[in-house]
Amino acid sequence: MSEQPVVRILDAKSASRLLKRRAARMEEAEATVRPILEAVRKRGDAAVLEYARQFDKFEGKSLRVKPTMDGVSKEFRDAVEVASKNIRAFAKLQLPRPSSKLIAPGLRVGQVIRPIPAMAAYVPAGRYPLPSTVLMTVIPAQVAGVPSISITAPKPVPEILAAAAMLGVENVFQIGGAHAIAAFAYGTKSVPKVDRIVGPGNIYVAAAKKLLAGEVGIDFVAGPTEILIIAAEGHPKWIAADMLAQAEHDTDASAILLTTSKRLAAAVEAELAWQLEYLPTAPTARVALKKNSAILIVESLEQAVELSNQFAPEHLSLHHPELLPGIINAGGVFLGASSPEAAGDYAAGPSHVLPTSGAARLRGGLSSADFVKAIATQELSEKALEKLAPAITTLARAEGLEAHARSVEVRRES
Repeated sequence: MSEQPVVRILDAKSASRLLKRRAARMEEAEATVRPILEAVRKRGDAAVLEYARQFDKFEGKSLRVKPTMDGVSKEFRDAVEVASKNIRAFAKLQLPRPSSKLIAPGLRVGQVIRPIPAMAAYVPAGRYPLPSTVLMTVIPAQVAGVPSISITAPKPVPEILAAAAMLGVENVFQIGGAHAIAAFAYGTKSVPKVDRIVGPGNIYVAAAKKLLAGEVGIDFVAGPTEILIIAAEGHPKWIAADMLAQAEHDTDASAILLTTSKRLAAAVEAELAWQLEYLPTAPTARVALKKNSAILIVESLEQAVELSNQFAPEHLSLHHPELLPGIINAGGVFLGASSPEAAGDYAAGPSHVLPTSGAARLRGGLSSADFVKAIATQELSEKALEKLAPAITTLARAEGLEAHARSVEVRRES
């Protein structure tokens, strides 16, 4: 076992330094992907194929891949069925509802819900191909009623193809990186133009999404994955396992424990060292723990909540569910010791596509609501317009918009 601590144990005074994320190399990535985006915009499929061969080691002629359940086990298919059921049920809960209500005599307002016409899901398939991302992105779009759904992955392994087949998705493409994002943003002869692109990816995928936001809708610009755990007591083995589950993703991943207990801190650090000795992904996890992770000793759980809200973590594990009312910023919250983040990654129901790098200050995770438009409606009777007319015309003239005021008055004169 390692003689050196595998993760730092710090006091709360170190929080500001620890919780300040390392700046992503976004400017460098943007400079790299700009010519790729422009080439795809100008040359379409020809450019996409060139980059696919260069970056994805693509050797075929068609960018399309046929989804099939060949090559996967019954256990995998059963797992997809279980996870899909929960993801679909939760997506239905998230979907905005149409409404219509009379809020004053003769004044009816409401909203109609309409799905976006087309979406594409980017499915990572580098070091760790993620068939679970197929479920977490496609099912919310299906619940929303999106008629055209596409999936793209640089290496569509059998599990990714099987997940697509089980969900009935026919538009599957073998494209990765910035050129995949550009293809769906602009549309090519082979790749359909979509209205929203979602799903995690590396820094070049994130840079492409950032640069193309506006040309196409995106979910958010994602950075390295992260978890923050708040626990004054608990099972050191469980907490260490949760930290490692995040740290094994990437050397830039972050796993932070906030605790009031020095005894728990020491026990978790010892467990991390022990579990690393038997973890196949230890080379990656060990770097993430050393570079970006820590155990912070805080003075109180209230201070822990305050620090957590400052950090706005992608994943927040609360071993004390009673703290939830104080949580303002988090991508997803896992309540209680029996709710590991891995459950959310795969089968509990909420999407695992979550905001990182502090974006949880602005929004939660991907949901079915991301794939619909809530279009407001309003209907006024003559009497309702008559009653509102003084307010409308006064406000219109205060803004210097005389025609606005007259458009109301002309109806009163008729």
